[in-house]
Amino acid sequence: MGISGKHIKPTESELEILRVLWEKGPSTVREVHEVLGQSKDAGYTTTLKLMQIMHEKGLLDRDTSSKTHIYSSAVSQENTQRQLLDKMIDTVFNGSASQLVLQALGNHTSSKEELEKIKQYLNDMEKKINN
Repeated sequence: MGISGKHIKPTESELEILRVLWEKGPSTVREVHEVLGQSKDAGYTTTLKLMQIMHEKGLLDRDTSSKTHIYSSAVSQENTQRQLLDKMIDTVFNGSASQLVLQALGNHTSSKEELEKIKQYLNDMEKKINN
């Protein structure tokens, strides 16, 4: 398994950093650290070290053209979510996507808008199957 971000499952801490970069776009370590500091108590050097490791793993790209290095996500949010979800469906729900969905909906109060989106999505899937 080469060092391509495609096959790397990010850890919980790495996912938090990826989330910041997906939301903000390319950022410095300090910018990422400031966002993380709002929800958890981690030192700047910890964030820096983690982002350097993520760069080595191929999860982050780094622009070193200016004095302050700018990091960006090397993996797409959609692909990462899909990989983690596939793994969760396999390991936690014995490969049953419907079990996952029922569990998620049962434990989470959905808004009217969310339920409409889900209904629309299911209708679209049904149309694909019937065609």
